[in-house]
Amino acid sequence: MKITNTLKGYMLALVSVIAVSNVYIFSKAALLEISLPQFGTYWFFFGLIWVMLFAWYRKSFKAIKELRPKNYLILLVLGIIEVLSTYFFFKAIYTISNPTIVSFIGNIGPAFIITLSFFILKERFNKLELFGMIMALAGAFIISYKGNSGIDDMFIDGAQYVLIGSIFGAFNAVIIKKNIRRIPPIILTLSRTTFLLFFSFLALLLTKNALAIPITALKNILIGSLLGPFLTVIAGYLALQYIPLSRKAILASTKGLFVLFGSYLYFGNFPETIAIIGGIVTIIGVLMIALGKIQLQREFKNKK
Repeated sequence: MKITNTLKGYMLALVSVIAVSNVYIFSKAALLEISLPQFGTYWFFFGLIWVMLFAWYRKSFKAIKELRPKNYLILLVLGIIEVLSTYFFFKAIYTISNPTIVSFIGNIGPAFIITLSFFILKERFNKLELFGMIMALAGAFIISYKGNSGIDDMFIDGAQYVLIGSIFGAFNAVIIKKNIRRIPPIILTLSRTTFLLFFSFLALLLTKNALAIPITALKNILIGSLLGPFLTVIAGYLALQYIPLSRKAILASTKGLFVLFGSYLYFGNFPETIAIIGGIVTIIGVLMIALGKIQLQREFKNKK
């Protein structure tokens, strides 16, 4: 059976979703024992090893020589944005007790991506996408809202980190989308992981954290780094070469369900009913956004 490029794209997207779902689990397990600088240093050190081995196997290092000066500037901008986005992501994992909550709130990401795509890439969005954006934001509000009247104590602690990380992640996604044909996915991954390792190690030195960590944390990092900095990013970038971002988003919307199942198996805890309801609302919102984008693409093709 011949695998078409479209099917290959969906398979890669699914691999990326399953891998990133497990990142929530293993990173949370490690962060229960160690600090963020310690975690980042080991996480991205091993991640860089996996990426370099893959690049060596695929003989991808020669692509670095073919990059234009403008591409290096793009990699620099992406690297800085990735550092900010990833820091706030893991800060949220560290702060919020259940990683499923982080995953559900993180479904507001596509809403930010569509907004930025409208202003930066001049892409249109339709009513279905608009309703999806509203639902995603409403679901995130339901999950985050504590019921207190004071603005300083209205939302659960850590929700702000998901919000900030999602905004930076949206900028990152739009820039990558615009340059995915010019810079190979393996180079994007290599650059990203190098930046994250450098700043994690710098933070480790500045905070004077010990380099030694418990063996249990190291085991979780070894597994998680293979899934996160390597498999999630590589599979995600490669998927974008075969399928549109909107179709990848359909599979990505199920991420929270994988995290929910994994969190229950690994930690034995389950979110409150209101959080699950909010999570389902965000998932429906992401699905509506993705379907709306597909509808736009069909209308564009019909006009041609």
